[in-house]
Amino acid sequence: MFGFLYHNQRATVIFSIFVATMSYLFTSESVSEGHPDKVSDQISDAILDEFLRHDSRSKVAVETLCTTGLVVVAGEVRSEAYVDIQDVTRRVIERIGYTRPELGFEASSCGVLSAIHEQSPDINQGVVRATDDEQGAGDQGIMFGYAIDESREYMPATAILSHVILKELAAIRRETSSPMPYLRPDAKSQVTIEYSDERKPLRVHTIVVSTQHDEDADVARIKKDVQSILLPRVKERLEKAGDKLSELLDDKHILHVNPTGKFVIGGPAGDTGLTGRKLIVDTYGGRGAHGGGSFSGKDSSKVDRSAAYMARWIAKNMVAAGVAGEMLVQFSYAIGIAQPLSVYVDTYGTNHTELTDGQIARKIEQMFDLRPAAIVRRFGLTNPIFEATASYGHFGNRPYTQDGIEFFGWEKLDAVETIKKEF
Repeated sequence: MFGFLYHNQRATVIFSIFVATMSYLFTSESVSEGHPDKVSDQISDAILDEFLRHDSRSKVAVETLCTTGLVVVAGEVRSEAYVDIQDVTRRVIERIGYTRPELGFEASSCGVLSAIHEQSPDINQGVVRATDDEQGAGDQGIMFGYAIDESREYMPATAILSHVILKELAAIRRETSSPMPYLRPDAKSQVTIEYSDERKPLRVHTIVVSTQHDEDADVARIKKDVQSILLPRVKERLEKAGDKLSELLDDKHILHVNPTGKFVIGGPAGDTGLTGRKLIVDTYGGRGAHGGGSFSGKDSSKVDRSAAYMARWIAKNMVAAGVAGEMLVQFSYAIGIAQPLSVYVDTYGTNHTELTDGQIARKIEQMFDLRPAAIVRRFGLTNPIFEATASYGHFGNRPYTQDGIEFFGWEKLDAVETIKKEF
């Protein structure tokens, strides 16, 4: 509300104008593991993992193209290990679920072409040094990390819900007696949330689910099943985890299921897939920022990947420690140089300290070792952990340990107390 005072000798009148609070909408999307671009990402990361499994010092930059009946793997590798590219590729495709010829892309029958060659010695001399701590960045570039306190994962609610919908859809597809037996591997989701002017999520406004299906599937049944089977399971999954995002899901949202009416031809048979073409799905669903570099298929000497993980870890721990309600962290690197050229912080006006954003950035430089070798040690990035990151986002996942190897270490909140003391 705002107003003004009018005064003369006869009367004093107060004029008031009331302005209604207006909300706004924000949307994020996700794609399933069967989406052609994600098939490519998973193949690239599975090949990276296999090299690291046999030679932890492998330097890998692998790109994958998937199309009808064909996979092309290309890139640069320096390693003492031998990897059967065809075997790894077919294993990934089979795990995803492309196991029937009628899908137009099938694990045992598709062609697999390998065009991998040795890493350029010009690049190698900037990365491999006498000691690990002297290791330079594998390339120049800018990397971003982001966190916000609107979800328990310190991720945008739109991104988390988009991923959860497709994770649950994949779980239903894999059930022995699936209540949705017509499902095929390719799928996409999109979630729009209504936010208050104070940037707080109020409710889910619109959901879009597009899922590949068998030829004889009834379109009306698919929409009914999404409404009565999939979405209740999503809500139940969130409630069991104690996730308050479940409160945003009510029965008043707008739902679109397969808006074109039919989605039979999908996966690489319907659209060519390429590694690194789903960068916003991989990160923050359009919030924060992205430096433009792909993650999948790259070993951790490529700061496109490792420094983005470090920036996320710092932003998440900073927000969790109460430094700000929202934070973006940017690093820049030059090829062959270990220390970042710049560190930038933006708290979007949510800074809870007496420091400026620039002063917070300087503190980050002082508190954390941002050299590539130090980042690799902190998160165990020479271990074969990357195939797990190649679908449903690199961020917002729960860290876990399997066979003594830690996965998603950049999601741990293990610097909160240190940050609290510092600030």
